Amino acid sequence: MTPNRRGARRDRLTRWLYRHGRPHTLARAMNRLSAAYFGSGVLAPSHWVTLEVVGRRTGRTVALPLVVADHDGERYLVSMLGPDANWVRNVRAAGGRAVLRHGRREAVRLDEVPVTERAPVLRRYLALAPGARPHVPIDRDAPLADFDRIAHRHPVFRIGPDRP
Repeated sequence: MTPNRRGARRDRLTRWLYRHGRPHTLARAMNRLSAAYFGSGVLAPSHWVTLEVVGRRTGRTVALPLVVADHDGERYLVSMLGPDANWVRNVRAAGGRAVLRHGRREAVRLDEVPVTERAPVLRRYLALAPGARPHVPIDRDAPLADFDRIAHRHPVFRIGPDRP
């Protein structure tokens, strides 16, 4: 099997795991395992983290694995599934307050980035997060103008320290 066919098959599987913009049962199980692994920080790249945020409906802490994109000395979280992803809604409902785990806990404030500033962060994110590529309808090497056209579909949050 050629690498392109393997990649296309993997992309179809990834889209199936997150069909209708929500994780399928198998994807939820995989996310729980990944969240534990990413959060531990053991043998995990530094840009793999676990986001913990209070659920807007249940009030319980929800943990999920994410990739931190670094750009111009800042760190960012990107929603590969768009503005209706649960973690995005939970972060907005929590006023941007959350915790990142990667070996240690870091209380953070997530501030949404304006659409006009998202393109370079989205490009960097796709370079770091191969699992997100099937969900973002653009090649990771595309010009920034192409990223500008899709920036409104993918919320981006700047990570900063949490201040009371």
